[in-house]
Amino acid sequence: MPQYNPPLRDMQFVLHELLHAADELKLLPKHADIDADTINAVLEEGGKFASEVIFPVNISGDTEGCKLDKTTHEVQTPTGYKEAYAKYVEGGWPALSCDPEYGGQGLPIVVNQCFFEMLNSGNQAWTMYPGLSHGAYECLKAHGTPEQKATYLPKLVSGVWTGTMCLTEPHCGTDLGMLRTKAEPQADGTYRITGQKIFISAGDHDMTENIVHLVLARLPDAPQGSKGISLFVVSKFHVNADGSLGGRNPIFCSALEHKMGIHGSATCQLMLDGATGTLVGQPHKGLAAMFVMMNAARLGVGNQSLGLTEVAYQNAVAYAKDRIQMRSLSGPKNPDKPADTIIVHPDVRKMLLTARAYAEGGRALACYTALLIDKELSSDDEDERKEAADLVALLTPIIKAFITDNGWIATSHCMQVFGGHGYVKEWGMEQYVRDARINMIYEGTNTIQSLDLLGRKILGDNGAKLKKFGKLIAQFVEDEGVNEDMQEFVNPLADLGDKVTKLTTELGMKAFGNPDEVGGAAVDYLRVVGHLTFAYFWARMAKIALAKQGSGDPFYTAKLHTARFYFAKLLPETAGLIRTARSGVAPLLAMDEALF
Repeated sequence: MPQYNPPLRDMQFVLHELLHAADELKLLPKHADIDADTINAVLEEGGKFASEVIFPVNISGDTEGCKLDKTTHEVQTPTGYKEAYAKYVEGGWPALSCDPEYGGQGLPIVVNQCFFEMLNSGNQAWTMYPGLSHGAYECLKAHGTPEQKATYLPKLVSGVWTGTMCLTEPHCGTDLGMLRTKAEPQADGTYRITGQKIFISAGDHDMTENIVHLVLARLPDAPQGSKGISLFVVSKFHVNADGSLGGRNPIFCSALEHKMGIHGSATCQLMLDGATGTLVGQPHKGLAAMFVMMNAARLGVGNQSLGLTEVAYQNAVAYAKDRIQMRSLSGPKNPDKPADTIIVHPDVRKMLLTARAYAEGGRALACYTALLIDKELSSDDEDERKEAADLVALLTPIIKAFITDNGWIATSHCMQVFGGHGYVKEWGMEQYVRDARINMIYEGTNTIQSLDLLGRKILGDNGAKLKKFGKLIAQFVEDEGVNEDMQEFVNPLADLGDKVTKLTTELGMKAFGNPDEVGGAAVDYLRVVGHLTFAYFWARMAKIALAKQGSGDPFYTAKLHTARFYFAKLLPETAGLIRTARSGVAPLLAMDEALF
């Protein structure tokens, strides 16, 4: 059976030694009273919930899956899910980083980030139910009417109700401009919504008394394409004026998808048969309003793979230290046993260190970005808010795509460490691989994220956002350029920074002549820039570890070894990626379609 121990020590290192989060947060008026002890205490309790409450129902939930009663259209979640959710609500966890005005605890986003990483390690499928609720909360908080906020936000914050996002339809996934769901105005100011939505995570379940759906639809006078989409809030049950629940609103689950992974998450087909909804934001501006939730979801998906990478790594290490098989090529390392433990073999170590480096690098990037979101939302300095918002916009597609790509690599490596046992369900490793695969697909495929990064976030503003991150790297390189001990980290970081600048310029010039060049290079480009961000944080973490070498704490020794592994074995991948990104789109488009 698998195991999970919350990585509290590494979270504390990232938050307090790398990012100095408490000091940064104290500068924000709403978090002036925060301190490291409070953050640590919250995360310690959050880790207990993840490891003791939802982790034990991960494998069983995967085996059992969800069930749909086709007569009532009600979905039953796996055994133990409902009880776990009740404990989640009882502990006040839904309210962690929500606004106190609506019953929230008002803690920083970066604390919520770490908590949800642990939830995803414990049980990704279960975590999707409360995870989407927070995005719905943020969307309604930003764009809802006072009446909508009063009706829905306290319920979402308390966890009594959950939320969803209803975008995809059978004929349109990424291309939402093609959606057909209709919204007809009614005399009382509401809208009658009719259509079909698919792939709706947590679209129906038995864990709460009500579900709040955010639905994209078209008004009768809507222009074609994405500029004709409006956003509506549609409650599973009608809500009375006093806040109590009334009769059933005609939005029903008509089928459950049978998926490769995340079996415990109800992925629903929803039919809206004249369901009553109210408009969120302005007519025909629904996609912009929904992007609040979509961007939160993209960051959340990166966090899902971060959680899976961590738990897969922990289990692979435990197995590698216990499993004996063959002798070391350089002679027996466990002479008292019939064979050596497999952790002595170089390639096993390479797989383990790959997962570890991707987990710890991903944690640093994710926490850094969450801290930027805190600044974007809470700083009283307009320039600081703008600077933070630009960096968050740049890093969001990297977190979604790079961390999920890495999660797929890492969980696959960790399963490989188990050999044939990794392919067997009882060890839990094959589930992590299956669960990780969806993260590269939903909330905008990783190709879409790559196009967003290169086309919109970088070329779209002539590299302004990338230059802001580049300045951080340049300053660090300048500060550490004379430190002999740091050369093994600083030199490759500086070199890659220069190569990214040249590559970006070259691709921009090519795209000016042929926009398809962006599509041909974007995926490789994102991975290169992803490595640039990881190299920056790994260099910073190495600096701290070098300074603490004499402390006697093995944590810093391990951190330094992992940093050296990253720079020696993983970062060099960028050389091949740069070459393929520069090779142009011709090898992809030259062959006639009929020849495929």
